[in-house]
Amino acid sequence: MKVVIQRVSSASVNVKNEFISKIGLGLLVLLGIEDADSKEDIEWLTSKIVNLRIFEDENEVMNLSLKDINGEIIIVSQFTLHAATKKGNRPSYIKAAKPDVAIPLYETFVRQMELELGKKVQTGQFGADMKVSLVNDGPVTIIIDSKNKE
Repeated sequence: MKVVIQRVSSASVNVKNEFISKIGLGLLVLLGIEDADSKEDIEWLTSKIVNLRIFEDENEVMNLSLKDINGEIIIVSQFTLHAATKKGNRPSYIKAAKPDVAIPLYETFVRQMELELGKKVQTGQFGADMKVSLVNDGPVTIIIDSKNKE
């Protein structure tokens, strides 16, 4: 699994001119799933995300986690994170999991994130044409690949 994590002061997801998710201070997580992903990837990644110390403390040092600040989160599925661009100019998405594999993993990821945080999380709509808006706070953007554990 690959994720792009963005610390936000606000974020939202709009589908067909209707807001389906909206948060204040927290994280917008773009999630790319491939066939090789498993429950172990989900458990490692969700724990890593909620415990990343990327929010500022009273001394303006990034020393607090999403859990520490009781922040919010939106998780958006994004197969394009697995784009291969080595050949030509048209990206290939061959590594991205097809919906029959990706949807159950996405849903499991969301449920595990809720367990880690101890509260409901917001989501995008799998497979929909979404308009994602955010105010990146910092800016702070972090990319993690569960296969590399980095």
